Formats: sequence, structure tokens, C-alpha cells
Amino acid sequence: MELRHLQYFIAVAEERHFTRAAARVGIQQPPLSLQIRQLETELGGALFVRLPRDVVLTELGEAFLPEARQILERVARVKRRMQQISRGEAGHIHIGFAGATYFEPRIPAWIRDFRARYPDVQLHPQQSNTANLLAALGDETVDAAFVRTPFEWPPGIASVPVADEPMVLVLPLGHPMCARERVPLSALANEEFILLPRDISPALYDRTIAACESAGFRPKLGQEAPQITSIVPMVAAGFGVSLVPASVSQIRTPGMGFWPIEGKVPLAPISLAYREDHGSAALERFIAMQPADSPDSDDSARPEA
Repeated sequence: MELRHLQYFIAVAEERHFTRAAARVGIQQPPLSLQIRQLETELGGALFVRLPRDVVLTELGEAFLPEARQILERVARVKRRMQQISRGEAGHIHIGFAGATYFEPRIPAWIRDFRARYPDVQLHPQQSNTANLLAALGDETVDAAFVRTPFEWPPGIASVPVADEPMVLVLPLGHPMCARERVPLSALANEEFILLPRDISPALYDRTIAACESAGFRPKLGQEAPQITSIVPMVAAGFGVSLVPASVSQIRTPGMGFWPIEGKVPLAPISLAYREDHGSAALERFIAMQPADSPDSDDSARPEA
């Protein structure tokens, strides 16, 4: 049984006439009659009672008609779905978010715009850290990931730059530098710095160390934070000071505040990383989306009393 047999049968059943049905499906009447007889032989009985001027369905034909329609409708749905997937208009994308990258305004805007344009593509978010997400890209458990841009990408990983976030200082209220509008990084040479472990976020760790060394000192490393969002309450609790991407200033905890850096401001770039050989049309469309513009958050930091 082939799909054309079902199409021919439905045409005859609806037209109640072999000649009209043949014209409808675009073949001659004798080949159509032959195809119907082949179908009847396969099903084991007559589908039509042939009358002088038309045809009517037999009991077998009446039972077979809704089944034939359902099969063709199912095939049409599958075809449409596969065409959507091949065009990147449907499918699944597993997306990772490192640390607090989701605080950067361009990223939720990117996600929101993509979902509005391609509602049939299912996005599956996963939060982790840059190191784990790069490993997940390698073992194909994540399709793409917003990560803190490393100094060197692993083999087979490509990327799209998303944002060059300025970094800001996190200080406890009452610190001598809180009276300033902007704080020189060199003024914190004697402070203990709260950082993430390097194996969690090597790019952010290395950029923080490099910024301090550029300001003329090697930072004193104090208590490590288990994740970037933990840095803010740890500063408020008096464990030390820190340097974080500006978008983290959306986290508010009493007893601390965020201050812009005076002089050369270090950056914490974010990139969308993905496998070069991903083979997904939906992911290709996601990659091609341009991040929305967002206001500079450098001066948005304010202390929380």
C-alpha cells in the first residue's frame, strides 16, 4: 500500500465517480481504476459498488475512509514538522548560562526576541559555570552557552561576542573609599579580595588578577565564593572586597554597595559559545540573532544601606 493508493481512494470516495476522481488527481481513468483494484486486492475486499452512473462505498470502504484520511493527515503533519525543523523554525536547543551572565540585559533580550520569532523552538535553560559549560558543549549535553569569554577557546568551539561588561568594585559600607564617586583599584592594595575559584571561572579570575596587577599590586586572596552571586552577601558580611561584572549590581544586600572604578576599567566579556559542527538549523538561527542594545550599567551601581 502506497500513499497514492490512499489519495486515489479518497478522491473516488468523495467524487463518487471514477472519471471525475481521475481528473482531480491528474491521471487517466483506466490507471486510476487499476490502482483501486490493486488496493482492494491488498485489503481483501471491494471498496466500492460500481453503479451505472456513480459508485458508492461498501462496508469495507466506509470503514477504510476515515483511516485513510487520518494516515494522510498524519503524513502531512510530519512533513510540515520536518520542514520546520530543517528550516530552523522548530526543534530543541539546550542553552547554558554561566554564573550571573543572565543579569546582562542583552541576554534576556536575546532569548525573548528569539522566542517571539520562533515560538516552536523549545529552549531548555541550564545554569552552571564557564568551565562546566565548555565541557558540556564538548560532550553535547549543551548546544550553546553564554559564558565568560576565556582567553583561549577549546578545540572545536566557536563563539559570538555578546557584551564587554565593565567591572565594578563591591565594598562594604563604612569602607574609607565609600565616600568617593569612583574608586581607584590601587586604593585596595591592602584589602582581601573575594574571588571565585579559578577552576570555576578561569576567565573572570584571571581578569581580576590582571586588573590588580595592572594597578600595581598582587591582590591578597581571602575566602573564595562558591558562585558569583555569593560574592555580594560575603562582602556585606565583612569577608573582604571584590571586583564583579557591572550587571551583578542588580543584586542588592544591605551593608554593601557597588562603585565604578577610577581610571582604566577592566572588562568581563561574555560570549555565546557553541560547537562548530553542531548541525542544528534552529541553533544557527539562534546564533544569528543580534543581542539587543542595553544602557551602560557602569554608573548604575549604588550602595545599599
